[in-house]
Amino acid sequence: MAANVVANARGKKATKTSRTVALWENIKSLAGAILIYLVINTFLIAAYRIPSGSMIPTLLIGDWLFVNKAVYGPHIPFTQTHLPSFSEPKRGEVIVFESPYQADQAAENLDPTPTLVKRMVGMPGDTLYMRAGLLYVNGVPQRQGFGIVSQPTPSTSQPNDVSALFDWQHKIELKQSRFGAAPAQPRLDNWGPLVVPAANYFMMGDNRYESKDSRYWGTVPRENIRGRPSFVYYSYKSGNETDRPLPFITDIRWGRIGTRIH
Repeated sequence: MAANVVANARGKKATKTSRTVALWENIKSLAGAILIYLVINTFLIAAYRIPSGSMIPTLLIGDWLFVNKAVYGPHIPFTQTHLPSFSEPKRGEVIVFESPYQADQAAENLDPTPTLVKRMVGMPGDTLYMRAGLLYVNGVPQRQGFGIVSQPTPSTSQPNDVSALFDWQHKIELKQSRFGAAPAQPRLDNWGPLVVPAANYFMMGDNRYESKDSRYWGTVPRENIRGRPSFVYYSYKSGNETDRPLPFITDIRWGRIGTRIH
């Protein structure tokens, strides 16, 4: 009888120990999976959803993108430091970045430094200006290309054609140059010439009359750049484009899935 009691006690202890070991192994596996996810999301690849139409037709509202965070050097969270990069930003590339501080956003209790996606149109040292909606870089008119569908509309030309938010441009604009003088009052499609500061970049949306970009909040420091979108991995109609319930299931844009971003 005593032997049976001892054996039962040992068996219960062994069972308890095995359960503890199994629980610990499960915790380690879960922690390892979370760590791998955090490393990938922080330093290699992240997902981003397009919330506005500022990059139409290149990117549509409801597009979900895979963003290559390693290409420009992964950003170390809570710092202004980047790891070594594979490439430097090039003019014409679509880039994900943290916006410079936007005081008007803060005044409305909105995120003053949102993560944005725009096209980089100006490198450090470039002279930029716009006349009648046509962008010039170092005196060379840029083919509209991706932005050709942009046209002024009543909702954008008034009152956004003139804004106090454009006044920051006076700090870096050229009063006199071979490209002519800067207008006294910058407008949405008539501003500059201005020179992009060192280690900064000028960003614009492809949908130029529907984009709040560097024209409003200034140039983007190199340390604010977070990555380059690679392709659309999911897309569905949203907002005013659809009245279907659960559009992320019922109104998927199958043709956009896998679209590479240029």
